[in-house]
Amino acid sequence: MARRSGSPWKGSDIVFAKEFSDHLRSPRMLVLQWLILLTGIGAVFMSIQGLRTTTASDPFLFLRLFTDARESMPSFLSVLAFLIPLMAIGLGFDSINGEFNRRTMSRILAQPIYRDALLIGKFAGGLATLAIALVSLWLLIIGLGLYRLGVPPSGEEVARGFVFLFVALTYGGVWLSVAMLCSVVCRSPATSAMAALGAWLLLSLLWPLMGRFIAEIVYPANEVALLLGLPNPQQIGLQQTLARLSPATLFGEAVVGILQPATRTFGVVFASQVRGAVAGAPLSFMQSLLLIWPQVTGLVAGMIFVFSASYMSFQRQEVRA
Repeated sequence: MARRSGSPWKGSDIVFAKEFSDHLRSPRMLVLQWLILLTGIGAVFMSIQGLRTTTASDPFLFLRLFTDARESMPSFLSVLAFLIPLMAIGLGFDSINGEFNRRTMSRILAQPIYRDALLIGKFAGGLATLAIALVSLWLLIIGLGLYRLGVPPSGEEVARGFVFLFVALTYGGVWLSVAMLCSVVCRSPATSAMAALGAWLLLSLLWPLMGRFIAEIVYPANEVALLLGLPNPQQIGLQQTLARLSPATLFGEAVVGILQPATRTFGVVFASQVRGAVAGAPLSFMQSLLLIWPQVTGLVAGMIFVFSASYMSFQRQEVRA
């Protein structure tokens, strides 16, 4: 391959603008937006019905819009954890192989646009589209809460809400990069969509069960501990470590840590972890950030790692006219 000169970002802004415009005008995006909008608004509306009876002295009343669940409806966080991967996969499963199938890839790369600029522009376009949808939904929920509850959010609640938005966007970026990797590896859009959905189901539903099974094999509990009902710290630690290889686990822990200020730790709580702590006392904003920092770093690292795999695979592919 011939050497080149110039910035690797050259041409990515053109690809970004085209991809962003196509996403916003596509019927697929319209369907995904309405799916998230209707489901999310339904979950928040049911939460508001229960919060209207809550005293206004609750310092984090607005945050409970995202975390409270009713018997007939899951919480807004549960809805987002399910729908964000679907939206990200829907935006990226045919981003690369679609160009091959339309026989436009060779014409695009014949222009002064490098392969990495093409990949970066498509990823940035999908991520910006996802950001527009999440910010719009977040603002709509805040407005609905103001109208129905009649209580404005505090500055700390707004700050925690912005962190929640960043975590949700990073979580979507992980699955967008997974969808683009499948689009690079698989030439059929249907195959890449099935592969991305399979990876999502594996990591979100099956992997926590598999991690528990592996932990029980590596650190089996002895008979005395089973009879006394004592936990095995090594087994629990390995199980939590394996579960955190899933982006869904990292997302769940991060948003719970930032939206529920009383959260001090994740997983099984031992007596040594809560010694000296005041029961129910919320953490400060900075303490909550420090608590979720490993989870957020893991999501960002996962997004970069999968995108790098897409880049290396795409660089090795042959593009024919």
